[in-house]
Amino acid sequence: MTDALALQAERITAGPLGLLVVLLMGLATVLLIRNMNARLKRLPEQFPPPEAKDDPEVRDEPKVRDEPTD
Repeated sequence: MTDALALQAERITAGPLGLLVVLLMGLATVLLIRNMNARLKRLPEQFPPPEAKDDPEVRDEPKVRDEPTD
């Protein structure tokens, strides 16, 4: 019985389902790269410098939410 399983294991190939999976992964990769490039092109050349974030004098006060009244 072990010989029969060994012969069947040698004849197993990827088949059309494996090809389909590889092609879909390739297509997904191409689409993701195109999307990333489009988003990178929309970014500005330079970002404005952070002004108040590094200043210890300026503090962000916590915002208080209004409590709902019944």
